[in-house]
Amino acid sequence: MFNTSYSLEQLNAMGQNNMLNHLGIEFVELTADYLVAKMPVDHRTKQPMGLLHGGASVVLAESMGSVASFLSLPDPTKQTAVGVEINANHLKSAKSGFVYGKCTPIKIGRNIQVWETQITNEAGDLICVSRLTTMVIDIK
Repeated sequence: MFNTSYSLEQLNAMGQNNMLNHLGIEFVELTADYLVAKMPVDHRTKQPMGLLHGGASVVLAESMGSVASFLSLPDPTKQTAVGVEINANHLKSAKSGFVYGKCTPIKIGRNIQVWETQITNEAGDLICVSRLTTMVIDIK
């Protein structure tokens, strides 16, 4: 399903000089079936009450789903995928350490893709569940 010819180093290089780098998001595992990334819970990703900001979780989920869409394209030189809708359910707080997102496909169609990202803390507790819909478009 995923184009696994990309290395984790290449995926992480895509995140340089943009929000992924700013928030410390790092891709740590890529298989044919799923993508895993981690994000620190620190001053960059916390809200004023000292908890992981829900928006940071959404950034992690959208970033992962967007990269997953890219990795599923037959020819990324001719097509790209853009986000059209995202939602997130914040189920538990996190105060420190890292959170881990695991992104898997719900549907990979020719024009529409739907991705689920489950975000857990270091103990494996579910923190957030997010669903991203992307649209595949031709590059002109």
